[in-house]
Amino acid sequence: MELFEVEVTCPDKDSARAIATACLKARLVACANILPKVESLFCWQGQIDSETETLLRLKTPAKHFDPVCEVIHRHHPYALPAIVALPVQAMGPGVADWVAAETQTAKTCEGSR
Repeated sequence: MELFEVEVTCPDKDSARAIATACLKARLVACANILPKVESLFCWQGQIDSETETLLRLKTPAKHFDPVCEVIHRHHPYALPAIVALPVQAMGPGVADWVAAETQTAKTCEGSR
């Protein structure tokens, strides 16, 4: 199975958590990592700009990339969220199987413990 790690920067931890929760509940991803306080530098409207953002990483089968992008666009406050999918070349023993099992739509995943 081909796996992706999807990354998107968010303006804050709350928006990253909302996207992660929606993806988990829809069984599109097996895991989300939220990394706060990432400094982003970028060219916007002809000027170099910078923001402190939160990086969201999502582990998912490649076949779920388009639905994950739809969820991100639905919940993301930016007009153009910077979504990047990186192919996963290798994972530790059993991790790929876990991602496959956790992203089966017949399973349920509700709120936090």
